Amino acid sequence: MDGGGAATGRETEGQLTFADLEAADRATDGVSTSNEFSDRALFETTLVVVDLETTGSDHSGDRITEIGAVKIRGGEVIGEFATLVDPGRPIPPQIVTLTGITTAMVTDAPRIESVLPAFIEFARGAILVAHNARFDMGFLRQNALRLHLDWPFSLSLCTVTMARRILSRDEAPTVKLSALADLFDVSVRPTHRALDDARATVEVFHRLLERVGNQGIATVGDLTSYLPRTDPRLRAKRHLADRVPARPGVYLFRGPSNEVLYVGTAVDLRRRVRSYFSGSDPRRRITEMVLLAERVDVVECSHALEAAVRELRLLAAHAPAYNRRSTQPHKGWWVTLTEERFPRLKVSRTPTDESIGPVGNRNNAATVADVIAAAAGLRTCTKRLGATGYHWCPTPDGTRQPGGCHAAASQPQTVPDYLPHVTAARRLMRGEADDLLDALTARLADLSEAQMFETAARHRDRLALTIDALARCQRLAALCAVAEIVVARPDDERGWHFAVVRHGRLAAAGRARRGVSPMPVVDALVAAAETVVPAPGPLRGAPAEEVALIYRWMTEPGARIVSTTDPVALPAGCAERRRGWSQSARDARSAVHRTPRPAPRSPVRELVATRLAP
Repeated sequence: MDGGGAATGRETEGQLTFADLEAADRATDGVSTSNEFSDRALFETTLVVVDLETTGSDHSGDRITEIGAVKIRGGEVIGEFATLVDPGRPIPPQIVTLTGITTAMVTDAPRIESVLPAFIEFARGAILVAHNARFDMGFLRQNALRLHLDWPFSLSLCTVTMARRILSRDEAPTVKLSALADLFDVSVRPTHRALDDARATVEVFHRLLERVGNQGIATVGDLTSYLPRTDPRLRAKRHLADRVPARPGVYLFRGPSNEVLYVGTAVDLRRRVRSYFSGSDPRRRITEMVLLAERVDVVECSHALEAAVRELRLLAAHAPAYNRRSTQPHKGWWVTLTEERFPRLKVSRTPTDESIGPVGNRNNAATVADVIAAAAGLRTCTKRLGATGYHWCPTPDGTRQPGGCHAAASQPQTVPDYLPHVTAARRLMRGEADDLLDALTARLADLSEAQMFETAARHRDRLALTIDALARCQRLAALCAVAEIVVARPDDERGWHFAVVRHGRLAAAGRARRGVSPMPVVDALVAAAETVVPAPGPLRGAPAEEVALIYRWMTEPGARIVSTTDPVALPAGCAERRRGWSQSARDARSAVHRTPRPAPRSPVRELVATRLAP
């Protein structure tokens, strides 16, 4: 098993004391104060990149099942070490599923008592490198302590720490080995087998070094100084994680006055909370938050969806000072059809049943309103119409002036004259018809054929924004319209995760473990589920982020509908089927920003060459 882990602090097999475990953990922070390698050039330094597979993530309780290592120097591979290890116990089913290593495969493998001395000799005199060094070094060092072996490695490097320091969050939202392998397009892909993962880590390590080669980092000392080190003040706070369980859920860092400083979610609460005290997070505000924290509270959850939803609700309830997102779940702008005699579209904070949204940016919401109004011919003027019974924004030559009302006409419009425009806009917003989008797409093709490429590009971007806003609202509204739906997804241990959703909100969550009859669990969850009273608006008062999480969870492969009070269906004319087109539009825009625009052609011409499929 690959991932972060930490010692629990309990004695194991009468060999290790609490002090031993703490000393082992302190030695796995990724850099050392030793000057043995400081002045040695990276190109001339021997490094051993190591990866382990284990029976779990607990250094003290779990055992190693496989070791893979690659010795490198000067960018060349000079040796490899690989062996299965008999852990002396059955391998858990979820680990077998993850790694493919079965108990039968390791029955005849050597024990760690003979493997670890061989590995130490293979790596002696080198710097150890691992992806998440705390995990791998923790297992290796604690086994060395348990076997009373000398541990000659004073320095280790962590490619997770390097990636977080060298890569931006936009470039690498996650620093999992698989994600970095995809980012750098390495030749050996990680497979959760030790040697493959070690080979992949070698390539990732080299690519990370390439990124900092032009910053004067030539020696081992340069690199270790460049990487973040554990602040002793952070280490002193590690006791806050002592009672945190290794379960999925939500964690809350609390300050001196019991105020909530930060809220987060994790699949393994213990591992995630402990990571805050390692100094691996380069964000200054997070370090400041941890130094202020006096307590960590946790909320254990049945599965990842419940944890994500609870995180959103806690963020909304506490608005923690150190969280940057999701602290205002109902914040957003709605494009709303007014209830005037001659309705128009306006941008508002409050939705009605005739609304599209929420849109995060007010300017974007105004753009969506303008695009729909132009397509439907709705008025955009805000003048008082009085009791005249008609609308008239005159156009002397019969054409709309730039910036003028979209319902401008040469003759006054009565309510019967204007009503078809309102009906067309309403049908588009509800997803009942999309002929207006056909007309807008045809307009884009006309502009491109006329070689009005700048105008076409603006029209393309505005239309893509409108399609995305319509599609998102329509698919979330379809879920929120259902009074109750029960969804099940298989877990990693041949059991089931359940979610009871009412009007787009998670009303209950639970789990049926393997061997437990699932339907009684479902019945108990439904009986105890939260009562949800729908409110006005397409989302029935549910926060859009929560509905989006639930929609994604229930539409991923493996999800099954157990029961539902109403069918879950998108309207026939919804904008969802045009999402491929809007993605192509965004790709075309990104291509223009990434590379110089070719003089003879325009990306817009290529984008509109293919008409929308029905």
